[in-house]
Amino acid sequence: MSDPSRLLAVVPDPASPELARTLDLAGYTWKAVNSTSAASDAEPDGGWAGIVIDATDDLDSAWSFLRTARKQHSVPTPALVLLSGGQLGELEHRDDLYDDFCLAPFHPSELEARLQHLLSADIEVQSADVVEYGVLALNLETYQASIGGKPLDMTYMEYELLKFLVQNPGKVFTREILLSRVWGYEYYGGARTVDVHVRRLRAKLGEEHANLIHTVRSVGYRFGQSRWDS
Repeated sequence: MSDPSRLLAVVPDPASPELARTLDLAGYTWKAVNSTSAASDAEPDGGWAGIVIDATDDLDSAWSFLRTARKQHSVPTPALVLLSGGQLGELEHRDDLYDDFCLAPFHPSELEARLQHLLSADIEVQSADVVEYGVLALNLETYQASIGGKPLDMTYMEYELLKFLVQNPGKVFTREILLSRVWGYEYYGGARTVDVHVRRLRAKLGEEHANLIHTVRSVGYRFGQSRWDS
């Protein structure tokens, strides 16, 4: 039997057939709601495990829902936003309202992976493989990145992009190659998806370390020093 404390809130009600099918096949227990008041009324004693909000039809309402939901809880409920490629630009300056996003139409395995990462913060790992570059460290089992031992708050795909770059220091990759190698299939949103993720990665790395990710004009991006750097 599913643990009711791991119940997901899905917005809006009804959930799209694709989203409902993906959640059901992945074994998640969830309840669709249309408003923050409905979410509060249906919230289990242990709180919602997470929120999956489909913003493809009404992005403004989605931001309003998440803004209200975050004001109601001292510890924010993890939130994943579904949106279309044309809405990517709306993510800027709203990092405080959500924890991850996924473009629709989504690939079920990607959505499952993002949800698994979103809900796995309480999982303890006794041993792990770690990839390091200077003060930057990536734990391959917990999907956690840190600088100088200080954890970085990253979405699943931000982490995946950073991991790929860190594992290939000094190499230049076009946006198209990054889309293929990191996202793994033809991704709606195109090259702009890469640019958005790089911009957010740099912000989270901080001023001192943002230049670890270099822009190579008219080509793409490179992590760390190249063999020609002095």
